[in-house]
Formats: sequence, C-alpha cells, structure tokens
Amino acid sequence: MMATYRITLKNCAFFARHGVHDEEEFLGQRFFVDAILDVEPGTALVDDSIEDTVHYGIAFTEIEKIITGRRRYLIEALALEVAQTLCARFPQIRRAEVSVRKPNAPVPGVLDYVEVTVEHFA
Repeated sequence: MMATYRITLKNCAFFARHGVHDEEEFLGQRFFVDAILDVEPGTALVDDSIEDTVHYGIAFTEIEKIITGRRRYLIEALALEVAQTLCARFPQIRRAEVSVRKPNAPVPGVLDYVEVTVEHFA
C-alpha cells in the first residue's frame, strides 16, 4: 500500500445559522471546523508541486461555502457535506475526517461545545 500524508485544517471559524430552533436561525452563532485529510502523495512531495497536492487555501474556501451556506438542522449533515465535497474536489484525498463544533448548543446546562465527527472514505 502506498504511504499517505496528512493535512489538517484546525479550528476554522465561521458565523452561520444552523440548528433546529428558530432562534438559532434568527441569531446565528459561531461554528468551528476541523478537517483531517489523508492524502495520497503521488509525486507532489518529491516534485514540491502545489498543483498535485491539496491546496489548503482552496480547501478552506470549500469548507466556508458549506458552513456559511444553506441552513442545516444537523451539524452531522454539515460535517458529511464538507467531507464529501473535499474528497470530490481533491481526488488525491483518500479519507476525510471532519469535526464541527457548536459552542452555543441549546442544552439545559453548561458545556464548552457540542462536537460531531464524520469519517468519509473516498
């Protein structure tokens, strides 16, 4: 099996309006995303070629489009869409693990955040 390398985008922050409750759509809140991408290197590392790897600036923009796009009730759905989109945009990604954190989740208590993680294999 060919070796892979990993690209991680950590704690990408966006303001969006996801959630089940009307006030979540009305008020909006911050969401945080981590994307761990296992990449098949091909010749990118040897050739030092940006064209042959996952351009993380473009990856960030793809994440941003989804998170700031249409409202979703579930952050699980957001995480899956991010993972699938990144794998489709960059065919050299073999596995995408995407976590979405929601610090202001509407729960009857105190917590730092709610987080879901989706693992998608290309």
